[in-house]
Amino acid sequence: MTTSTKRKPEQIVDMSWDPITRIIGNLGIYTKIDFANREVVECHSTSSLFRGYSVFMKGKDPRDAGFITSRICGICGDNHTTCSNYAQQMAYGVKPPKLAEHITNLGEAAEYMFDHTIFQDNLVFVDFCEAMVKATNPGLLTRAERTSAPRGAVHGFKTIADIMKAFNPFEGEVYKEALKVSRVTREMFCLMEGRHVHPSTLYPGGVGTMPQPNTFTDYLSRLMHVIDFVKKAVAMNDDVFDFFYEALPGYEEVGKRRIMLGCWGAWQNPDVVDYRYATMNQWGKAMYVTPGIVVDGELVTNNLVDINLGLRIMLGSSYYEDWVNERPFVTHDPLGNPVDMRHPWNQTTVPVPQKRDFDGKYSWVMSPRWHHPQTGEHLALDTGGGPLARLWTTALSGIVDTPYVKATGSSVRISLPKGESLPETTLEWRIPKWSNTIERDRARPYFVAYAAAMALQFLEEAMGMLRSGDTKVYENFEVPDEAIGCGFHEAVRGVLSHHLVIRDKKIANYHPYPPTPWNASPRDIYGTPGPYEDAVKGQPIFEENGPDDFKGVDIMRTVRSFDPCLPCGVHMYMGKGKTLSTVHSPTYGASHG
Repeated sequence: MTTSTKRKPEQIVDMSWDPITRIIGNLGIYTKIDFANREVVECHSTSSLFRGYSVFMKGKDPRDAGFITSRICGICGDNHTTCSNYAQQMAYGVKPPKLAEHITNLGEAAEYMFDHTIFQDNLVFVDFCEAMVKATNPGLLTRAERTSAPRGAVHGFKTIADIMKAFNPFEGEVYKEALKVSRVTREMFCLMEGRHVHPSTLYPGGVGTMPQPNTFTDYLSRLMHVIDFVKKAVAMNDDVFDFFYEALPGYEEVGKRRIMLGCWGAWQNPDVVDYRYATMNQWGKAMYVTPGIVVDGELVTNNLVDINLGLRIMLGSSYYEDWVNERPFVTHDPLGNPVDMRHPWNQTTVPVPQKRDFDGKYSWVMSPRWHHPQTGEHLALDTGGGPLARLWTTALSGIVDTPYVKATGSSVRISLPKGESLPETTLEWRIPKWSNTIERDRARPYFVAYAAAMALQFLEEAMGMLRSGDTKVYENFEVPDEAIGCGFHEAVRGVLSHHLVIRDKKIANYHPYPPTPWNASPRDIYGTPGPYEDAVKGQPIFEENGPDDFKGVDIMRTVRSFDPCLPCGVHMYMGKGKTLSTVHSPTYGASHG
């Protein structure tokens, strides 16, 4: 929508999508749409599920935390286990052997490749496929049929419409190939972490994976089998997304919000990390994805200590009692810095079920915010779906410099070797103009390439250690009487932190904060909307359908660009004596096919 366009009298229609499909069904998006001016004028993001992990973790043996928290999610459970182990290793004062870190990194790299591929190609791209575009923007499909695909020499498709057709669910060529790739990458994961998605070989202090030559060669052979698919995916996505910008002027406004991105870093550097809080700034910056917070395009900090101290868990529109008047668990961090009462170390979770009220409380998701020390703002950071924030903070930091991946200050260069059919290729993700729907989605295949490239380095280093006879993968430790720890990692869809307090060798307080509470949060105590709400409100509507047959494809593209995953956002609460019954049905419902 251009500012010069004269506005028409409003035609407001209430529309909701609850539950959002293609994810577990607990996310609802409630909007008011002005069909006369073709824009969303109001949006609320809701979640109807509470699960209470932070409640029932209390009193448990802290060594069980990784296994328990992996069950928070059936999608990114390994990310939780990894992050929990990081927090525990800080609390126990233990550093795993280098080979164990390489094995963990390889498992997480495979998880990124698996999850991003199946989400992008089998879930996100349904909104951009031929069938969907034909139903929502037939004029656009006609243009796509006569528009040549600029990167056809790489991916093999002649026109943009040919790519869209290849993503048709259950039938399209790329849709089906992506399912095969997701199987292979899951096999890669299991070679390192034992079981997908709840790892059986990751422990605080190391891993239980047996480091044998075939452990790594089997992983490598599978990686080389999918590496050309990764190159093609980047080319196909670039062609389709560039076409949308060109064919639909103004589409950059869809899902656009102020640039406020958070990344907590991924893949520890075994030569630097020791898990001590006192050195967290140093080993955080040595991670192979650089942590950081980007506001209005500028890097505010890439210091994990600063990031940790700025965490605030707000309420406002959430169904919980406040805890600010209770006694804190942690008053100061190990460096002597004061810890806020709204920090995860001090949070207490007391659910208060009640009727949904969009003028009051309407979601089980809390509202994580980051307190900007210079401006005093409580920023509603988003993750950009994960890859956008990771690439942006890494690019701006300019620290990562490996044989396969290099951050330049304005871009990330990714080098992939010759595959089965395509030559050695260097891809370059450049910092975009906007944080919007298309750029969140575009970043995803680039990060799959990033993960594949880093996996090659981890393999080389692990195999070198194996050849030298350095096969130690576990370090013993003792659980202290009292301790605190924090783990920072990247779940597939973005920032993940675990905060742990130990007293009398038991868990006294434990709070995991995955990406979904950040992205799906409701309005906080200051009235600040969460990222879903913010990105959808004010966005233009390009769908050609009217209110009677409106599918909301532009809104769904925006929400799905964040890679929503509600199990991590909220935790189940059943009360006394209630029975939960869960029924699963296919993507298009039980009646499809």
